[in-house]
Amino acid sequence: MNLEGKLEIAGLSDVGRRRSHNEDSIASDVTAGIAVLADGVGGNKAGEVASSIAVHTIVDSARESLRALSPGNTDQSTGHRPEALVMKCAIDKANESIFRKAESKPEYRGMATTVVATMFYDDRMIVAHVGDSRLYRLRGEKLKQITIDHSLLQELVNQGVYTSEEVKHVKKKNLVTRAVGIESTVNTDLQEETVKPGDIHLLCSDGLSDRVEDDEIRAVLDSHRSDLQKAAEALVDIANDKGGEDNISVMLVRTLAPFPAVEGKRYSSVCDSLG
Repeated sequence: MNLEGKLEIAGLSDVGRRRSHNEDSIASDVTAGIAVLADGVGGNKAGEVASSIAVHTIVDSARESLRALSPGNTDQSTGHRPEALVMKCAIDKANESIFRKAESKPEYRGMATTVVATMFYDDRMIVAHVGDSRLYRLRGEKLKQITIDHSLLQELVNQGVYTSEEVKHVKKKNLVTRAVGIESTVNTDLQEETVKPGDIHLLCSDGLSDRVEDDEIRAVLDSHRSDLQKAAEALVDIANDKGGEDNISVMLVRTLAPFPAVEGKRYSSVCDSLG
């Protein structure tokens, strides 16, 4: 499915005001309906190596896999939508690449990255994420956080130690409980969401979500609906104005028109197409 003309994608990645280099990476393919954002960790600039491997591997692998598949059918071996498996397998491949590279050089040991990725198809999207990079959706006037962080703080919220409001005031928020590349396998959360014309989806690193309140995000997206690039720049500016203590990355995806499923063939294995 070619989604050119159905989606608009804009993005910006900024080093912030306190860091010497940018460990975030972003990548997209509007024709394939793919957007990926990653926030790397690791010394000696290894974090930026991990995040770069992640976003490019995921986009390239998912795009290649989609060429062999048609949307709208169910994978016969698992019962899952194939688009979900495409994203899972692409992240698995990125995880393997990062893990192997981390073992190959001492300066890369321990490097890893968060990932949040979207794939749009059939008036829907698959959301895949690992770590605390987030996806939000603005539909009409309502902003909703779609992903749930894989972080120590989120676990404490789940356990009732903090409320969602209290956790906003905790200073150390970047202790993730999952990351891509830290182990030989990775557990990716996958979810399917419906998509409507006019929706704006925001992918962001914690450099934005830790500094900018949801109401501020909603206001920026609402005031810049007609220009996604200006919206991305405005969000980064707010995070920097509030200290810019971390790298700040945002990607915005606007649905321009419906993109219903087309008739396609069935197939037996999605991951085989990734090689």
